[in-house]
Amino acid sequence: MYSLSMAIYATAPACAEQSFDSVAGSWSGSGSMKPSDGPRERVRCKVDYIVKNTGQSVKMNVRCASDAYKMDLSANIDQNGTALSGNWFESQYRQGGKVSGQNVNGLIEAKVESDTITALLTVRTKGKHQSFVMESPGAWISQVSIDLLRDPP
Repeated sequence: MYSLSMAIYATAPACAEQSFDSVAGSWSGSGSMKPSDGPRERVRCKVDYIVKNTGQSVKMNVRCASDAYKMDLSANIDQNGTALSGNWFESQYRQGGKVSGQNVNGLIEAKVESDTITALLTVRTKGKHQSFVMESPGAWISQVSIDLLRDPP
């Protein structure tokens, strides 16, 4: 359930050059999630990007926590032209699935899917700032908004 909000990180990398090179390294930040049956909850996250294949592939490790939850997600994303494809797996809740979409000039529009989850999201990366908004009406987590900043080297 909570892994829905974390699955979104699987599509977070974006940059104007349409490669993953500009996201390499560590990012951290916070935001909120909105459960369908409760108030918004604050969440803090740390994301590590390992870029491969001349910037056309990325391996991600995402760790997030709130007062009530902890999660650990890994993802592998490939880019071909502007098209994105890949997969994700969250080890705490043992859920996974696929990611598809496109990256055009630093704007990602993607669909995150598993057997039980479908979410649409928009991701933007500008310099040292990365943000996204996910909408999944009717899902346990119906909305997520996260802001990340690049960690100093």
